[in-house]
Amino acid sequence: MTGTGHDHSAASADLASLQGAAFDRAFLSMMVAHHQGAVEMSQPALASPDPQVRGWAEAIVMAQEREIDQMSALLEPLGGLDEAAAAPMRTEMAQMTAHTGHASDPDRAFVEAMLPHHQSAVEMAQLAEGRSQNADVLALADDIVATQQREMAEFKAYLAQ
Repeated sequence: MTGTGHDHSAASADLASLQGAAFDRAFLSMMVAHHQGAVEMSQPALASPDPQVRGWAEAIVMAQEREIDQMSALLEPLGGLDEAAAAPMRTEMAQMTAHTGHASDPDRAFVEAMLPHHQSAVEMAQLAEGRSQNADVLALADDIVATQQREMAEFKAYLAQ
Protein backbone atom coordinates (compact mmCIF):
# COMPACT_ATOMS: atom_id res chain seq x y z
CA MET A 1 0.00 0.00 0.00
CA THR A 2 1.31 3.45 -0.88
CA GLY A 3 1.56 6.33 1.51
CA THR A 4 -1.62 7.87 0.09
CA GLY A 5 -3.65 4.68 -0.04
CA HIS A 6 -5.85 4.04 2.94
CA ASP A 7 -7.83 0.95 3.75
CA HIS A 8 -11.22 1.55 5.30
CA SER A 9 -12.20 -2.12 5.20
CA ALA A 10 -12.31 -2.31 9.00
CA ALA A 11 -14.57 0.74 9.14
CA SER A 12 -16.78 -0.69 6.41
CA ALA A 13 -16.94 -4.05 8.18
CA ASP A 14 -17.99 -2.32 11.41
CA LEU A 15 -20.69 -0.39 9.58
CA ALA A 16 -21.83 -3.45 7.63
CA SER A 17 -22.70 -5.19 10.90
CA LEU A 18 -25.07 -2.40 11.99
CA GLN A 19 -28.67 -1.53 11.16
CA GLY A 20 -31.06 1.35 11.77
CA ALA A 21 -30.21 4.04 14.31
CA ALA A 22 -27.01 2.24 15.38
CA PHE A 23 -25.79 2.32 11.77
CA ASP A 24 -26.85 5.95 11.37
CA ARG A 25 -24.95 7.09 14.47
CA ALA A 26 -21.77 5.20 13.60
CA PHE A 27 -21.91 6.18 9.91
CA LEU A 28 -22.53 9.85 10.63
CA SER A 29 -19.85 9.95 13.34
CA MET A 30 -17.28 8.36 11.05
CA MET A 31 -18.27 10.59 8.15
CA VAL A 32 -17.97 13.75 10.27
CA ALA A 33 -14.36 12.81 11.06
CA HIS A 34 -13.78 11.81 7.42
CA HIS A 35 -15.15 15.13 6.14
CA GLN A 36 -13.11 17.08 8.71
CA GLY A 37 -10.06 15.32 7.28
CA ALA A 38 -11.00 16.44 3.76
CA VAL A 39 -11.36 20.03 4.93
CA GLU A 40 -7.92 19.89 6.58
CA MET A 41 -6.37 18.26 3.49
CA SER A 42 -7.89 20.99 1.32
CA GLN A 43 -6.58 23.96 3.34
CA PRO A 44 -3.12 24.15 1.68
CA ALA A 45 -4.68 23.70 -1.78
CA LEU A 46 -6.79 26.83 -1.23
CA ALA A 47 -3.59 28.78 -1.96
CA SER A 48 -2.69 26.75 -5.07
CA PRO A 49 -1.57 28.73 -8.12
CA ASP A 50 -3.51 26.19 -10.23
CA PRO A 51 -7.09 27.47 -10.55
CA GLN A 52 -8.42 23.93 -11.09
CA VAL A 53 -6.86 22.61 -7.88
CA ARG A 54 -7.84 25.73 -5.94
CA GLY A 55 -11.43 25.41 -7.24
CA TRP A 56 -11.63 21.79 -6.12
CA ALA A 57 -10.29 22.70 -2.69
CA GLU A 58 -12.85 25.50 -2.36
CA ALA A 59 -15.70 23.23 -3.46
CA ILE A 60 -14.59 20.44 -1.11
CA VAL A 61 -14.33 22.77 1.89
CA MET A 62 -17.74 24.32 1.18
CA ALA A 63 -19.54 21.01 0.58
CA GLN A 64 -17.88 19.11 3.41
CA GLU A 65 -18.47 21.87 5.97
CA ARG A 66 -22.14 22.03 4.92
CA GLU A 67 -22.44 18.26 5.25
CA ILE A 68 -20.66 18.26 8.63
CA ASP A 69 -23.31 20.71 9.89
CA GLN A 70 -26.05 18.51 8.43
CA MET A 71 -24.58 15.34 9.94
CA SER A 72 -24.12 17.02 13.33
CA ALA A 73 -27.82 17.95 13.32
CA LEU A 74 -28.77 14.38 12.34
CA LEU A 75 -26.61 13.04 15.19
CA GLU A 76 -28.37 15.08 17.90
CA PRO A 77 -31.44 12.82 18.27
CA LEU A 78 -29.18 9.74 18.04
CA GLY A 79 -27.14 10.67 21.12
CA GLY A 80 -24.57 12.90 19.43
CA LEU A 81 -21.21 12.04 17.98
CA ASP A 82 -20.06 8.49 18.74
CA GLU A 83 -16.43 9.10 19.70
CA ALA A 84 -15.58 5.39 19.46
CA ALA A 85 -16.59 5.47 15.77
CA ALA A 86 -15.05 8.88 15.02
CA ALA A 87 -11.66 8.53 16.74
CA PRO A 88 -10.06 5.90 14.47
CA MET A 89 -11.18 7.83 11.40
CA ARG A 90 -9.80 11.07 12.85
CA THR A 91 -6.42 9.37 13.37
CA GLU A 92 -6.38 8.07 9.83
CA MET A 93 -7.29 11.49 8.43
CA ALA A 94 -4.43 13.10 10.37
CA GLN A 95 -1.99 10.62 8.84
CA MET A 96 -3.33 11.33 5.35
CA THR A 97 -3.08 15.10 5.90
CA ALA A 98 0.50 14.81 7.17
CA HIS A 99 1.51 12.86 4.07
CA THR A 100 0.19 15.45 1.62
CA GLY A 101 1.78 18.30 3.56
CA HIS A 102 5.31 17.11 2.79
CA ALA A 103 5.00 16.46 -0.93
CA SER A 104 7.32 18.02 -3.50
CA ASP A 105 4.29 18.73 -5.76
CA PRO A 106 1.55 19.71 -3.30
CA ASP A 107 -1.14 20.12 -5.98
CA ARG A 108 -0.59 16.64 -7.39
CA ALA A 109 -0.31 15.16 -3.88
CA PHE A 110 -3.62 16.77 -2.92
CA VAL A 111 -5.42 15.39 -5.97
CA GLU A 112 -3.80 11.95 -5.57
CA ALA A 113 -4.77 11.82 -1.88
CA MET A 114 -8.34 12.91 -2.54
CA LEU A 115 -8.93 9.91 -4.82
CA PRO A 116 -8.68 7.21 -2.12
CA HIS A 117 -10.22 9.62 0.39
CA HIS A 118 -13.30 10.10 -1.78
CA GLN A 119 -13.41 6.39 -2.69
CA SER A 120 -13.57 5.43 0.97
CA ALA A 121 -16.39 7.94 1.56
CA VAL A 122 -18.28 6.47 -1.40
CA GLU A 123 -17.83 2.95 -0.03
CA MET A 124 -19.07 3.96 3.42
CA ALA A 125 -22.00 5.92 1.97
CA GLN A 126 -23.04 2.99 -0.23
CA LEU A 127 -23.47 0.91 2.92
CA ALA A 128 -26.37 3.15 3.99
CA GLU A 129 -28.66 1.52 1.42
CA GLY A 130 -30.35 -1.34 3.20
CA ARG A 131 -28.92 -0.42 6.61
CA SER A 132 -30.49 2.96 7.33
CA GLN A 133 -34.20 3.67 7.49
CA ASN A 134 -33.64 7.43 7.90
CA ALA A 135 -34.58 9.30 4.71
CA ASP A 136 -32.21 12.17 5.57
CA VAL A 137 -29.25 9.82 6.08
CA LEU A 138 -30.08 8.01 2.84
CA ALA A 139 -30.33 11.28 0.90
CA LEU A 140 -27.02 12.47 2.35
CA ALA A 141 -25.37 9.16 1.46
CA ASP A 142 -26.71 9.37 -2.11
CA ASP A 143 -25.39 12.94 -2.41
CA ILE A 144 -21.95 11.90 -1.11
CA VAL A 145 -21.78 9.07 -3.66
CA ALA A 146 -22.83 11.25 -6.61
CA THR A 147 -20.66 14.26 -5.76
CA GLN A 148 -17.53 12.35 -4.86
CA GLN A 149 -17.73 9.96 -7.83
CA ARG A 150 -17.98 13.00 -10.14
CA GLU A 151 -15.00 14.65 -8.45
CA MET A 152 -12.97 11.42 -8.66
CA ALA A 153 -13.53 11.32 -12.43
CA GLU A 154 -12.28 14.92 -12.64
CA PHE A 155 -9.26 14.11 -10.47
CA LYS A 156 -8.34 11.11 -12.66
CA ALA A 157 -8.56 13.25 -15.81
CA TYR A 158 -6.34 15.89 -14.18
CA LEU A 159 -3.73 13.32 -13.15
CA ALA A 160 -3.73 11.77 -16.65
CA GLN A 161 -2.63 15.10 -18.19
